[in-house]
Parts: sequence; structure tokens; C-alpha cells
Amino acid sequence: MAMRIRNYFLTGLVIAGPIGITLWLTWTFIQWVDGWVKPLVPRVYNPDTYLPFAVPGFGLIVAVFIITVVGFLAANFAGRSLISFGESLVGRMPLVRNLYSGLKQIFETILDERGNTFSKAALVEYPRKGLWAIAFISTNTKGEVAKRLDDTAETVSVFLPTTPNPTSGFLLFVPRTDVIELSMSVEDAAKLVISAGLVNPDYPEIVAEHIEEAPDSERKAG
Repeated sequence: MAMRIRNYFLTGLVIAGPIGITLWLTWTFIQWVDGWVKPLVPRVYNPDTYLPFAVPGFGLIVAVFIITVVGFLAANFAGRSLISFGESLVGRMPLVRNLYSGLKQIFETILDERGNTFSKAALVEYPRKGLWAIAFISTNTKGEVAKRLDDTAETVSVFLPTTPNPTSGFLLFVPRTDVIELSMSVEDAAKLVISAGLVNPDYPEIVAEHIEEAPDSERKAG
């Protein structure tokens, strides 16, 4: 009986844990945005002024609306001219311009729907030969780094995340011949990293999906 209750508890924990953490993180984010935006909203437009309770998410709605309006204004000629003028002013500030340009490039890379932040999951030998780590292929190595390494071999830029926090890691430039591409998706590989190897995608299903998605020429070659 005790074993059955224990199993029920663990099953419930597996179901309720992710749901609870997701709801908590969502609620924390909403409160954080509300804490920043609500004080900036005039009292006459703030529903908290007329209601006996605070309206959660109102600040988030206002923030989304303002960001959308900024995007709309930036899409026309006057908006682009104003942004160019502002960026030219920022470009004259030694420290601020480096911070701004770096953040802008990061946001453009992440939010650009036309590009892939990470194209594939892969295995690379790290930190020494014989030890393998999950990495995410970003792109072919470009710029000065590619030029300097051109004499050795074709290289790819990979991001090697740390466990259990995949947002930190290392940028590595690895010869393409030393990279083993995986059939699993980037999301499945991220779960593998976060769980420290405890959550493994089903390998036969991955191979079957990969074969189904592959072009006819690839299937025949295989």
C-alpha cells in the first residue's frame, strides 16, 4: 500500500511540477512587467484606480501595445529617419555605442524569423579527445575567424551549453569533419542538456521522423 501511494505521489509530482513551475514563472514575469509599467501609466487610465483590487497583466498589455506602436512608427520613413538620428547620437558615445550595437545584433539574430538561431544539434569532442558534449550548430564560420582558419579546414561555429543552465556556455570554432550531426531536434537536445542526460528522446522515432522529412534523393542514397 505504501509503495502504491509513493508511486501515485511521484506520478502526480511529474504532472504537477512542470505545470506549477510554468505558471509560477509566467506569473512572476507578469508581475515584473506590471511593476515597471504601471507606475508610468497615468492614474486616470489605470484600472487599479477605480477597482478595489489590482488588475494583473495590465502593465504587460500596455507594454505590448507600446512596443507594437513603436514598431509601426519605425516602419515608416519618418520613424526610420528618427531612429537613424538617434543611433548616430548613440554612436558618438564610446561605452554606450558598444553596448547598444551588441544588444541590437543579439535581438536581431534571435527575433529574425528568416534565420535559424541554431540549425542542428551535434556532438563535439570537449574538453578533450574521447569526451563528447552536446553542441548546437550556429552557422558556418565567417569573417576574420574564417579567414584565419581557412588554411586548416572548413569550420563551423557551435555553441556548447553548460548543464543545467543552457543559456551559458562556450563559442567554439570546430572543423566540420570533427562535428557529428544528430537527428534529434534542437529542443530535444536542450532537454537532454538541462536534465543532465536523464531525459532522452526516443532514438528509433527520431530516425523514422528524419527519414520521412528527408528528400527522396536522400532516401535513395541511404
